[in-house]
Amino acid sequence: MHLSRIALFALLQPLAVQAAEYSVGPGQQYTRLGEVPWESLEPGDTVLVHARSTPYAEKWVLGRRGTATAPITVRGVKDAQGNLPVIVGENATTRSQLNYWGEERGILKIGGSNRPADTMPAHLVVENLHLRRARGAFTGRNGASSYLDNAAAIFIEKGEHITIRGCVLEDSGNGLFIANQASNITVERNHILGNGNPGSILEHNTYTEALGLTYQFNRFGPLCDGCLGNNLKDRSAGSVIRYNWIEGGNRQIDLVDSSSTTLRNDPSYERTFVYGNVLLEPEGAGNRQIVHFGGDSGTTGNYRGTLYFFHNTVVSSRTDRTTLLRLSHQNQTAHVTNNVVMVAAANGNTLSLTDAAGTLRHGGNWFKPGYVSTFGTLTGSVTDTGGTITGNTPGFVNLAGQDFHLSPDSPLRGQGVSLPSEATASPVSWQYAKHTQAEPRAAASPTHIGAYGDAEGPGTETPDAGTGTPTDAGTSTDTDAGTGTDAGTGSDAGTGTDAGTDTPDSGTGQQPPEESSGCGATGASATGSLAFVLLGLLGRRRGAARR
Repeated sequence: MHLSRIALFALLQPLAVQAAEYSVGPGQQYTRLGEVPWESLEPGDTVLVHARSTPYAEKWVLGRRGTATAPITVRGVKDAQGNLPVIVGENATTRSQLNYWGEERGILKIGGSNRPADTMPAHLVVENLHLRRARGAFTGRNGASSYLDNAAAIFIEKGEHITIRGCVLEDSGNGLFIANQASNITVERNHILGNGNPGSILEHNTYTEALGLTYQFNRFGPLCDGCLGNNLKDRSAGSVIRYNWIEGGNRQIDLVDSSSTTLRNDPSYERTFVYGNVLLEPEGAGNRQIVHFGGDSGTTGNYRGTLYFFHNTVVSSRTDRTTLLRLSHQNQTAHVTNNVVMVAAANGNTLSLTDAAGTLRHGGNWFKPGYVSTFGTLTGSVTDTGGTITGNTPGFVNLAGQDFHLSPDSPLRGQGVSLPSEATASPVSWQYAKHTQAEPRAAASPTHIGAYGDAEGPGTETPDAGTGTPTDAGTSTDTDAGTGTDAGTGSDAGTGTDAGTDTPDSGTGQQPPEESSGCGATGASATGSLAFVLLGLLGRRRGAARR
């Protein structure tokens, strides 16, 4: 090998593993988000956004690929009072070097751009940012523009191996929106609240459709005043919803069918796991159903298969009726095991387990006496598999104070039954801690009923988000971007509105790729090409603090 090439390779070796750190905020390297070279981030790069007294009114796209060992990270840095950096979408501007479609769909968009060149983004971490108000006007690539009603604080059009952690997502049409070209997504320790649009059933705190999706240790607050959407609405394959605090919404959880054949054909589409959650139904909330499972398109052959619902704590403050679960069709099955369902402000006969259809098998649960299988005509079947107990109080540490740990004399202690075999692969070894935290759950045999047992003390780590999700949900692009219309023909047996008869539309294909800049030189020698790469790497790191 020529000596000059050897020398260049020697220089390139350490540069290849270097990562850049870009700091934004008062007294930092950059004062604005728009000064960060988002279009050229590389594996291992970190963007630090420091809190300041005024919000950042900026918006941007992430369209680059990190690696499993060197993800690209965007991290908020709290101020001395513990405040996250606030980023508002209203009146926001975008860095001129970025060019992406779907600007009207979110403050932070992941995937779908001309600059950076369109790719499948991967191994991205977004954490500790407070994103709000994807509403009103902004300045985009074509000048003054307005957000759509379904704009989100974070909009993932496509991407794989993405983590959204420790963020506050509020006051937007959707807090988080994920379209069906996304896979292996983790949403953890976020506070998601106040989203939706008054009078509309089509926007939600979160609205997601991915291949492999885990929600854990999130706090879902009520939607905005007068907003009729659901709290967590999902159309994914391989959904795991565990250890969350979900309060309010038309329904707390709405799990319906996917518009994507790729997702529907994946084996994980047949099994959905919901466990270790606290689900709170306030007085006067929309639909009386806590969970809806199956589909809402009217194409029943596309509906989900089996729901495993176990070790949840459900507390309803309604003085009228409460329904735990609605199955969309006779083809759906739910295994409801080791849950406590407390109608705190009413008698037991105000609780029904299901609304009419499907197969519900329940065992090891705690209810007030007098509960019924359904308030309507049972067209499916409800089977008590054993171990059901009833009583007037479940023995929480402090019901009024929303401390749902178990008192020493709680009748829920040691009364759990064996889980269905498919659920045993998801051990309930953690529990939600106020707020957006994790604490280990001490093992007990027999197990305790509900989302809480004895705490071993504050958690210092987060469980592996991959538990119960596909190891690799696939990297191929799904040609179905979810643009189909949801007919929403299913009737709602409960009171309130049947929210969310829409289907996620990723916006893919709204903007053609940008024309080539013509910068690709040909005929260069090997040494010259390497020199060009070296200079590019050196140039990219200018102004970036080395780590």
